[in-house]
Amino acid sequence: MAPERAPDDGFDAVLARLRKVVEHLEAGQLSLEDSLTAYEQGIALARRGHELLDGAERRVELLVAGGSQAVPLDEAATDEP
Repeated sequence: MAPERAPDDGFDAVLARLRKVVEHLEAGQLSLEDSLTAYEQGIALARRGHELLDGAERRVELLVAGGSQAVPLDEAATDEP
């Protein structure tokens, strides 16, 4: 059960998928192996969500700092602070 991740998944899509993983884990109906796989998926989704939030934060910081030009979210997410 590898996480199906499209490179253009937005934060809302990542969060929705993470919530589904959590629901499956909390239901307690998974085998140990399936639970570990779901946990790994959840960690990957949480990291992706964190990356997206970091990128959004950098974008806001650039705009607040007086940047006169909009920075696409994808560029902000890959730039180093």
